[in-house]
Amino acid sequence: MRPISLVLGGLAVAVAAKIGVTLMEQPSFDNASPIQRASLVSAASAAEEAAPKPVAAPEPKVCEAPEDLLESIQQERALLETRKQQHAEREAALDLRAETLEIEQQRLADLKAELEALLAKVEAAHTSDVDRLVSLYRNMKPKEAAAIMNDLDIEVSVMVIGTMNERDAAPILAALSPVRARAISQIILERSKLPGDQRLDDIRL
Repeated sequence: MRPISLVLGGLAVAVAAKIGVTLMEQPSFDNASPIQRASLVSAASAAEEAAPKPVAAPEPKVCEAPEDLLESIQQERALLETRKQQHAEREAALDLRAETLEIEQQRLADLKAELEALLAKVEAAHTSDVDRLVSLYRNMKPKEAAAIMNDLDIEVSVMVIGTMNERDAAPILAALSPVRARAISQIILERSKLPGDQRLDDIRL
């Protein structure tokens, strides 16, 4: 849309030109003296010059990217690259930890298997030794076995008497001292209970 000044200027120029042409076409202009003609021409020229000149529209300026915007974009790219590198390093560290954990779990599983095998071997040897010890006491005379058990560790006496069958254990238990026999009998009885229900504090040896 044209500015109002341009429209008014155009109208003024057109009016001045029309006036000049009209004056020059009138018969009075032909009959006028040279001085009057010059005055008319000057008046037309002055009106034309007085009319406002159209102002040219400014050329559009090309908007260029500011340096700070470019710098911000570069910093953002650098930050993204740094985060990407950190993420890759973190993933590598997690993979290494997972691999180390897997190796450690395998090592613990191997140790557990070795320990279970060793415990089974020890238990088998212990069972064999207990069976041999029980067989020795069973082949003794009850009084001889009782004389040894009166001075033997109470746990060993309980283990031997508790492992024997009733027919072999009864004569030996009868030949023990009454205090020792009562202690062994009570321990064997309490051993069959849960740990929280066992009463071993009042046992006299």
